[in-house]
Amino acid sequence: MHKIQPFHLAIPVDDLEKARKFYRETLGCEEGRSDEHWVDFNFFGHQLVIHYKEKAGQEVPASNPVDGKDVPIPHFGVVLEWETFQKFSEELKSKKVSFVIEPYIRFRGKTGEQATMFFRDPCGNALEFKAFKNIEQLFAK
Repeated sequence: MHKIQPFHLAIPVDDLEKARKFYRETLGCEEGRSDEHWVDFNFFGHQLVIHYKEKAGQEVPASNPVDGKDVPIPHFGVVLEWETFQKFSEELKSKKVSFVIEPYIRFRGKTGEQATMFFRDPCGNALEFKAFKNIEQLFAK
């Protein structure tokens, strides 16, 4: 198995300061370089950049059904270790994060069983954090 390289993801936000506060204070991401129109974050070891983009209009949120839930599309996030997920989900609850899908166990008793949760940043970007009791099942069919 090879060492996993960090990914780089740039996302649009229509309120740079609200998003900056959310990623820094709510998610605990360390802030890196910034400009008046963008901010870098250490997003669990990956490079996330929020870029200011004026809201174009009212978008209808899209979703797909997965395990009986409406999963927001698109979304991004990180696969955490099981114990880290449990602690992080409790921290988010204590910070009164509004979940799209509350933390729960998906595919219970099946291949790919995982803990998962979905929520949105203040600008509407959907995030999913998950964890596998058995990380070997990350790509299992």
